[in-house]
Amino acid sequence: MKWRWLLVALAVPALLAAAAAGIAAWWLQRPLPLAQPVVEVSIERGTSPRAVAQAWVDAGVRTSPELLYQWFRWSGDAPRIRAGSYEVHTGVTPRELLGKMVRGDEVLEAVRLIEGWTFRQFRAALAAAPNLRPTIAGLSDADVMAAIGAPGKPAEGWFFPDTYLYSRGVSDLTVLKRAHAAMQRHLDAAWAARADGLPLKSPDEALILASIVEKETGVEADRRLVAGVFVNRLRIGMRLQTDPAVIYGLGEAFDGNLTRRHLETDGPYNTYTRAGLPPTPIAMPGLASLRAAVNPEPTKALYFVARGDGSSVFSETLEDHNRAVNRYQRGQR
Repeated sequence: MKWRWLLVALAVPALLAAAAAGIAAWWLQRPLPLAQPVVEVSIERGTSPRAVAQAWVDAGVRTSPELLYQWFRWSGDAPRIRAGSYEVHTGVTPRELLGKMVRGDEVLEAVRLIEGWTFRQFRAALAAAPNLRPTIAGLSDADVMAAIGAPGKPAEGWFFPDTYLYSRGVSDLTVLKRAHAAMQRHLDAAWAARADGLPLKSPDEALILASIVEKETGVEADRRLVAGVFVNRLRIGMRLQTDPAVIYGLGEAFDGNLTRRHLETDGPYNTYTRAGLPPTPIAMPGLASLRAAVNPEPTKALYFVARGDGSSVFSETLEDHNRAVNRYQRGQR
């Protein structure tokens, strides 16, 4: 009889272990109760697995934080949990919740920075972006450039316009660092592929010209021709006479009406009174404008005027240009 009791004594722990394993397997496949249909959690870098489990419970996952933590540990994936912003929906299981964090399957927000915008407009877009942590509101443009590691560089022009995805809770400075790195990368590539004999001394000057091209036309077919006109003027020492530069120099004082007085009042951005490029870019150029600035269309044109449909008429002589102005700007035939 003793041997029978011994078998029972040995079998009980094994049965209990099997039962526990079965319960664990059942629990891992069962949907977790949620306080609301969607539960969101942001995990900072360095957060411990125990704190991650507690964060989910605090946010609305109705289970034991200890049970959730032990599942993270038992799986072996606890060290692989990634920082980020996550959300789970009704029906999520413990296995799916952990898998989402291990994969880094985050909820991402997006902010779109548009070609031709100024840095002031970029800052406004970042300030309005959802779930983007504001850190630059009290900083000057110079302070922002110092904070991203580019002290002394003008803010204008140095951020690449694009759509940027970001995790909820990251700072606006993080997005700006990415946009600045993207502009530096695209500018370096464009400068390396530039045409020979350009009257541009540096990538900085190419960026300034690209910003002017960006503001002067949105028509793809005209971009390189517009760049060609300005390159021709730079070569012969002719003033650029570009209205967008004057408007930029006026800043918030510009009311939408560019007058003769504006064109005759000297200032660093008045390309009617001063020769050469303005001191900084006047907007954020896109990739097409960057490439056009360093690979302009070979042309003899020195002038262009808008047709009114977005495209332009290009002229080699002032006489032809004046006729085009009369036709397309003044409605004279």
